[in-house]
Amino acid sequence: MTADEVVAPRPEVLEPPRPRAQGAPTLAEQFDPRRNGLNAVRLGLAAAVIVWHSVPVTGASVPWAPVRQLGGSLWVDAFFAISGFLITRSWIRNPRLRTYLWARALRILPAFYVCLVLTAFVIAPLAVRAQGQSLSLSDSLDYVLANAFLRVQQYDIAGTPTGVPYEGVWNGSLWTLWWEALCYLGIAALGVVGLLRRSRETVVVLFVLFWCAELAVTLGVVERYEFRMGARFGLMFTAGALLLVLAHRVRVRPAYLAVAALAVVPAAFVPDYRLVAAPLVAYVALGLGAMMTAPRWRFTQDLSYGTYVYAFPLQQALVCVGLGALPVAVFAGLSIAVTLPVAAASWFLVERPALRLKRGARPPGGQTG
Repeated sequence: MTADEVVAPRPEVLEPPRPRAQGAPTLAEQFDPRRNGLNAVRLGLAAAVIVWHSVPVTGASVPWAPVRQLGGSLWVDAFFAISGFLITRSWIRNPRLRTYLWARALRILPAFYVCLVLTAFVIAPLAVRAQGQSLSLSDSLDYVLANAFLRVQQYDIAGTPTGVPYEGVWNGSLWTLWWEALCYLGIAALGVVGLLRRSRETVVVLFVLFWCAELAVTLGVVERYEFRMGARFGLMFTAGALLLVLAHRVRVRPAYLAVAALAVVPAAFVPDYRLVAAPLVAYVALGLGAMMTAPRWRFTQDLSYGTYVYAFPLQQALVCVGLGALPVAVFAGLSIAVTLPVAAASWFLVERPALRLKRGARPPGGQTG
């Protein structure tokens, strides 16, 4: 999952700076774009996704429904909440459509395409060869072309992987990127028509609308896939945006974050935990990142996106070569150890060079980034 503007210059987003009041600081006072731990939080979320995916790819299961609900949703939901905060902030600080779209495209697309190509032409062929199978170049090319427009249409490559617990899927993570891109476009649309000039009212109304949509899904009123996913990710994205527009009113301190995190746990026992916990998840993720100001948490390299997009195909490859029989915890640790170097290569060789174009190159249409 992606977001940016974590280390951008610091003009205030919505209001001029205020003197810090006594007691717990507000989120607006605590959040420093140059001194925060959001990259560390996102990397932790990506690692949690790896741990959770280690269950199905090795053929294990989690019988308890509340754990399945949180484990299968919480980490990605928190990603979307962080994106909602940062991406909405990005538009409000610099409401220029071409610049905004150029920045979003540079962050998400180059690494996505490289991941598609490496999965299709390197990871998958080597993995199936270990099983005594082979893939043709046309098989791999079909996979890349089928998914070239960001929305994943094809998960397998010529029916592979086979003989593994999670068959026919090489990358079970990329599908969320389409929904994140739609959230980006939604912010652009709201900005272009001027609704983000009254950002507080707009975001509050959107949050309520998405909450009602999520309730409709939970009650079975609407079952269409696009509506379900739109409600889920729209709710979490606007939960992050809600924290942004209320940042001068929301106070943060470790005890508050701990209470909010604990409050998420009982929410897992209702049919849809987001109806109760969406703002809590956003508050914990963003508050934690804002409070992690120590130098050891201020990661200048953002490995979370590469970790997220490469972990699943690498995990499938590990299973193909016979390592799926390891205990889930051991397999999860091995998966993280294998993925992080690849994520680092993605950052240094693909993502960071692409992001430099945002600052130094001229986007389509002639507007500087």
